[in-house]
Amino acid sequence: MLSISTKYAIKAVLFLALNSDDNKKVMVKDISEPINVPQAYIAKLLQELSRQNIISSSRGPKGGFYLSKKDKEHTVMDIINALDTEKRISACQLSLKKCDTEKPCPLHKILFPSMSNIIKNLHSITIIDLAKEVKLGNAFLPL
Repeated sequence: MLSISTKYAIKAVLFLALNSDDNKKVMVKDISEPINVPQAYIAKLLQELSRQNIISSSRGPKGGFYLSKKDKEHTVMDIINALDTEKRISACQLSLKKCDTEKPCPLHKILFPSMSNIIKNLHSITIIDLAKEVKLGNAFLPL
């Protein structure tokens, strides 16, 4: 459903949501270990998210990556679309190219309604929503 890159990016963005702001930037090396992602890999993902204005970054001695108030309003689907596409989530779970509502695979009628609901939720849940759940202890994220 989600690519490894997207999973890593979501973890990194949540790390930033919980540990950064306009005045507190975080270096890649300080993100890599807590989220258990190789530094070079997470650096590329964060650069791409910054290019697509999902997260913010600044250069220099006090530079790094961070989330502005506006960045925290992005949805989880914004992160997914920055690295993958929504099609990856809604793709046939049996990897059949021609599976759709008119020509469904054996699992389509079982999974399609749930997947549609998941996609709808990913479009409405923001980064700040997820970060709040972690802060309140309602969700677990080993950071």
